[in-house]
Amino acid sequence: MHTPESAGTAPRKLALSPSRAIDFKQCPLKYRLRAIDRIPEPPSRAAVRGTLVHAVLEDLFGLPASDRDFDRAVTLIAPAWARLLASRAELTDLIAPEELEGFLTEARDLVSIYFRLEDPSAFDPESCEAFIEAELPEGVPLRGFVDRLDRSPAGDLHVIDYKTGRAPGPDHEMRAMFQLKFYALVLLHSLGTPPAQLRLLYLTDGQTLTYEPDADELRRFERVVAALWTAISTAAHTGDFPPSRSWMCQYCDFKALCPEFGGTPPPYPADGADRAVQLSLVVEHP
Repeated sequence: MHTPESAGTAPRKLALSPSRAIDFKQCPLKYRLRAIDRIPEPPSRAAVRGTLVHAVLEDLFGLPASDRDFDRAVTLIAPAWARLLASRAELTDLIAPEELEGFLTEARDLVSIYFRLEDPSAFDPESCEAFIEAELPEGVPLRGFVDRLDRSPAGDLHVIDYKTGRAPGPDHEMRAMFQLKFYALVLLHSLGTPPAQLRLLYLTDGQTLTYEPDADELRRFERVVAALWTAISTAAHTGDFPPSRSWMCQYCDFKALCPEFGGTPPPYPADGADRAVQLSLVVEHP
């Protein structure tokens, strides 16, 4: 888990993260149940494996460049898993003892694919697990975490984000592009210029998704984000978060509480408006 406070900063005001923005776009009720009601969701094997691989890659870049080879990366998997278990006791029941070897092998395979995409000994990142934030002129506060920031020899900023799933097909690329544009918009307002390139590295199939933004395009996207903030704020004050049925429902943990599936949401919290727009405290790696 990564929070601004864990990075040594003071508690911060509420803000919009890419994960929560995507939740609201996908299904307002899902956003409400996750961000306002804060209903716990069971961890999934895939998500935990992703968290583990991210921790290994972060540890890898903590080593001298000459030590960043695959064999050394493999030795980082078990210690990273031990730390994860120590911080999240509920994971003990997720991976049975007889499944652990296979689970760690899956993580090893994803790390192996990472080494096909990059040579981590060939460069030093500017930062890893970077917390970024900015406020739009309309007063919309934006925050997020990016896996890595690199600086090219020419001084250009590159944003790298690891994904432990498969690259999306053309029909499902919008979510990934929304995340990249969100990061680019935050950096545009915090640095005064957009990053030169953003890349998603998909470690299941070894694919990459690259985005090279320009300021005009991001200004248009800024209007989309500002409108989204307004919609969330309005819903938070009215308590009206309608469900939106889609193919993504098959992956949702809230179907038992969704009217589309015969469920009933809990009563809207009295302090719902105060909870509504918040930083995603858990970095998700689908």
